[in-house]
Amino acid sequence: MKLILAQGMLGLNNGVFYAMLSLGLAVIFGLLNVVNFAHGALYMSGAFLALILYSYLGVWIGLDDFHVNFWFALILVPSMVGGLGMIIERTLLKWLYRFDPIYSLLLTFGITLILQGLFINFFSASGTPYPGQPESLKGVVNLGFMVFPKYRLFAIVFSIAVCLAVWFVIERTRIGALLRAGTENPDLVKAFGINVPLMVTLTFGFGTALAGLAGVLAAPIYSVSPLMGADLIIIIFAVVVIGGMGSIMGSVVSGFALGLIEGVTKVFYAPAANTVIFFLMVVVLLVRPAGLFGRQT
Repeated sequence: MKLILAQGMLGLNNGVFYAMLSLGLAVIFGLLNVVNFAHGALYMSGAFLALILYSYLGVWIGLDDFHVNFWFALILVPSMVGGLGMIIERTLLKWLYRFDPIYSLLLTFGITLILQGLFINFFSASGTPYPGQPESLKGVVNLGFMVFPKYRLFAIVFSIAVCLAVWFVIERTRIGALLRAGTENPDLVKAFGINVPLMVTLTFGFGTALAGLAGVLAAPIYSVSPLMGADLIIIIFAVVVIGGMGSIMGSVVSGFALGLIEGVTKVFYAPAANTVIFFLMVVVLLVRPAGLFGRQT
């Protein structure tokens, strides 16, 4: 039982990133009907920006001792990635809204290749450790059934708080209602004097900012690599499909649940851990094609 609980906690730590990344994808697809394949590359960009701000920025400006620490990066990097997302939406994606979503998928796939190529060119394909983990989050916590790193526990709690806050804003506030109305009936919302194109841009930027935030959280845990997003994006799409395309709560619940299932699977049959998510996706689609929390048409 201790082994199952321990693997469950480790799986939940992966579920943190499944949930946050699938949440950003669900926000973008659910509100804008855009399939953002660049989400993994933006997650990778967030991790690299945190690394650059801590390890390289001081050298570049001639102040070797200057570092942008983790806590500032946790605020600054999502803003930078969100800004990049808004530029992508305004300059590229806005021309594709009247076409089939496959066109946005192909465009964002191209953006993924460009971002990966840029970081491989400057940092190589091998991973780089992030040295800026806060001192207050170093060490371990005794959970009774295992000794667990403080930082990973922080990542779990912080991610749950972020996911619940995003769900509340979109589903239970006036801002969320305006976002949903602006995408379902933009002409009616424009009649009330609301700038719908700006709302769409901010929504896409917010979704990409969540990917950047996940990247900052991942940097102290995983090796920062140009391919870290490519290794994860297929799993994230599977999580979104299981939860229901566009379902905010579905993405959050599925992300954490599938992380747990993946971790526990390693106890009973480790080779199946890499494929159990895709097996569950097939089962869910056979039983409920719209996903667990998706709307049946």
